[in-house]
Amino acid sequence: MIYSKRATCPRNAWSGWRARSFASSAAIGEVFALLAARFPDPPAGDLFLGLAQGEGRALTLLDDFVTALGESEKNLSAYEPKPFAQAYPAYLAQRAAFGTAGEVALAMLANLEEWGAYCARIAAALRARYGFTDTTAGFFDFFAASPPGFEEQALAVIAEGLAKGDDPVEAARAARLLHAYETAFWDALVEGLP
Repeated sequence: MIYSKRATCPRNAWSGWRARSFASSAAIGEVFALLAARFPDPPAGDLFLGLAQGEGRALTLLDDFVTALGESEKNLSAYEPKPFAQAYPAYLAQRAAFGTAGEVALAMLANLEEWGAYCARIAAALRARYGFTDTTAGFFDFFAASPPGFEEQALAVIAEGLAKGDDPVEAARAARLLHAYETAFWDALVEGLP
């Protein structure tokens, strides 16, 4: 898989990754904005607004990455997304529309460390194997570590939800499913690679 320590990936395959990630980041930013609108009071509103702003920053960092690839926006716009690469943002959108703040916070908390570890490995590999710089690998560096205060905010949202009667079984299910869709995202990225 692309996120293993020894994996190599043809440089041109990164363009498809960028196109998939752009679609996911844009959708996820909108999902967090929806969550901030549904749950505007602290601590949930602060958490989700901060995550939406982070996704906006990620999109600008993704532009530096695509510039380094020498890919045009026209080519990327013509890219057809793979369905399983979109399962993660689709499920997150479903939970944003119909779930609780606590279950989304738990799902993000449970998933963020693994996502960050993938991004850290990819950033290191881009530098070591492809000569990328801090700027051009910045998208991956951005997600390699949790945002400051994220864990505390997420735990506060979860605790508030449980205190108000959120179902802990549903929250755990949301975390498990989001993780499965994260895995499907990465699997879709490597589909068809040599």
